[in-house]
Formats: sequence, C-alpha cells, structure tokens
Amino acid sequence: MSRDRYVDFLRAWAIGLVVLGHWLITALVREPDGEIRAPELLATVPWTQWLTLGFQIMPLFFLAGGHAAGGSWTRARAAGGTAAGWVGARALRLLLPAAVYSCLVLSAVGICSTVGVDPNTLELVGWAMAMQFWFLPVYLLLSALTPPLHAAHRRWGLLVPVAMGAVALVADTLVVTVHTPYVGLLDYVLVWGVAYQLGFCWRDGLLTERRPLPAALAAGGGLAFTALITLGPFPVSLILVTGQTPSNTDPPSAAMLAWAVAQVGLCLLAAPAVRRLLDRERVWRAVRPVGGASMTLYLWHMLPVLIVAAAFYLTGLAPEPTLGSVAWWGLRLPWLLVLGVVLTGVVRALRPLERGPALLYERTRPDPDSPRLWLTWLGLAASVTALTRFATRGFAPDGRFPVLPALGLLLGTTLLTTPRRTTVRQNPEKPKETLGEAA
Repeated sequence: MSRDRYVDFLRAWAIGLVVLGHWLITALVREPDGEIRAPELLATVPWTQWLTLGFQIMPLFFLAGGHAAGGSWTRARAAGGTAAGWVGARALRLLLPAAVYSCLVLSAVGICSTVGVDPNTLELVGWAMAMQFWFLPVYLLLSALTPPLHAAHRRWGLLVPVAMGAVALVADTLVVTVHTPYVGLLDYVLVWGVAYQLGFCWRDGLLTERRPLPAALAAGGGLAFTALITLGPFPVSLILVTGQTPSNTDPPSAAMLAWAVAQVGLCLLAAPAVRRLLDRERVWRAVRPVGGASMTLYLWHMLPVLIVAAAFYLTGLAPEPTLGSVAWWGLRLPWLLVLGVVLTGVVRALRPLERGPALLYERTRPDPDSPRLWLTWLGLAASVTALTRFATRGFAPDGRFPVLPALGLLLGTTLLTTPRRTTVRQNPEKPKETLGEAA
C-alpha cells in the first residue's frame, strides 16, 4: 500500500499549528534589572483561551500516528516480526532525535550551571526547551501498546475506542469530584489513545464505510464539548493555564476527549477535498518537507525564541507594549516572521547533525531471535520515565543539572540500541522514510 498523502498532511498540519501556537502565546518582558520573564498570556488575557480551540491540534497527530502504526504493525506481523522488535524500531524513530536534542540542551545546561548563570533564568530556559516533551512519553507508551491494541481492534473494531472513552470518563469523574490521586494518569493514555485507536479504524475503513459517521463524530463531539464547558466544570482552554482547576490537559479531561472526537470527525469530512489538493504535485512538494522534518520542527521550535530573546530583549532593542494591547498584537506578525526565519536557519544547520541518528537507524535493525529483546522493554521504561521527568520539571529544575533523568534517558536509548546489531539489507523497491515521516 502506498503512503496516504492525507495522513502525512495531518502530521505536518498538526506540527505546524503547534509551533505557531507556542510562538503566538509566548510573551517576553524585560525587567528594569535586565531579567527576562515570560508572563502567561492565557492567564493574563483570558479571552485568548478561545484561541486554543484552533491550535490544540494534537488529536490529529495521534490519529495519523494510529493510522500509520496500524499499517506498519500489520506488515510486520505478516512478515513474521515480533512485538518487541517492532516496538523497538518505532521507539527509536522518536528517541534518536530526542536523545540528540536532549544531549545538546543538557550540555548547554551543564556549561551554564558551571559558569554561574542565574538559576532562575536557567530554570526558565530549561522549561521552555522541554515544554513539548509531554507528547513523547505518551506516544511511546501507545506505540508499545500497539500490538495488543491492534489485536483488540481486529476483534472488536469501533467498540475499543468507545470502551476506552467510557473508562476515561469514569477516571476523569473521579479526578474532578473526589480528586482521586494518580487515576488521572490513566487519561493520558486513554484520551489520546482514543484518537490513536480511531486511526486503526480509519485505516480499515470503519469510520468511512458509514457515510453519516464522520458528521456524527464532528457534531456529537462538538455538542458534548460545548455542554461540558458551559454546563460542566471545564474551562474552554485546551492548553494548561496556571491555577485553572480542573484543567483540560493535566490530565486530559472529558472536554478534551469530546474535542478530540469532534476533530476526528472534521478531519474525515475534509479528507476528500484535501486529498484532491494533495494530488497536485506543487502542493505536495510544499507539504512533504514539513512532514519529513516534523520531529526536528517539534523538538527545536523554541530555540528561536531564546535566540530572539537574547538578540532583542536582553539588549533592550525590542519594543514592549502592554501585554494584550492592540500594539502588542500588531507586533505578533513580525515576531512570527522573525522566528520563522530563525527556525529555518536552525533546521538547515541541523541537517548534518541529523545524519548520525538517521544512519544508525537505517543500518541496523532488531534481531527477532536475539535473547536480549527484553532489553527493549527495559529501555523503553527508562526512556519514558526520563522524558516524563523532563516534561514535568524541565531540563534545569531549580536551576540545576538533572542528573538522574539524564542518566535515565542515556540508559534507555542505549538499551534500545543494543539489540540492533544486525545489518539491514536494503530493499531497493521500498521508498526511504525519514525519521520524522516514520514517527
């Protein structure tokens, strides 16, 4: 089966809106003493929380991920592949670029800490460079669960995401009403897992064989979301706002689940028209590079903010109108343009650096007969734990180097790489995938 251009488009669209959204809501202020702080736009200007309805697009990334993973695992099973070998390969597609990124950022943190950079500044920078990491442990867990989830899909079809959604609603009810500890952690896998599981259903035609179903998903999810934010206890913001309880993202709430279902329905309704556009080679040539560089864009998109902050805010060159004023919004366009130019330079500069992980991935593969495949699961556990720590505390918690998470990520990546010793025999008929496209 050839690659579905629409699935690649969804991945590129999701990454593009995440980058744009993060840049749009990032606000910087230079204090009289020269310190740079980042006030929270969504909390300071509450109406901007409505903007998150357009920018919270990650359900589509999980939908596209489930579609791609379902096809990949089906092909691996048919070829006699093992679950551990397949999971290890999928995990490395994410972990290799993430490990390179983390290594460089942690090296910078270590140097800055050694030379005495202000701990508060270092902590803020470390948080900015790790804020996007929440996605990685969740996606890795869903990748690891793909074999049993896909087995359930083959047996029960649409009943699986329905059941996952029902359990997620029960868990969220316990979180909101009686504040049951740790139960909310389930919703990270269940809510995002519904979109991932719907990706299986989409690929196998279960969402499109009944023509009213996409419209029902869009309308039903939209109406449920409206009810939950107007009649229920949930806020409109689909991005975490400090002090807002309950939150729609920490953990993912019933409102987030409803919005994810609505997005899936809208995505399916838009598919025929967008596919016609993607059949035009000029349009496809513009979309494909974004999908191929998706991991690079996702990981590195906050670095331009730090570069611009150093160049214009630390030097006092940047104009600073009142946050949320007409003048402030007027400056958003040049702000976004400058960041886009800087990110383009960053991506080009990273191309030689990306060849190492890509070469390692292309030249090695898991050996299904290896007695060390259990290392895959241990390495995955260590990596997920470390990435979760970075996502919640940043790369410089309290302005210090995070020794244990850094060692955990190193251990996890090493263990996942260790079983990959057998040289790959390249199939000349199979088109190459970049790490970003394959993820």
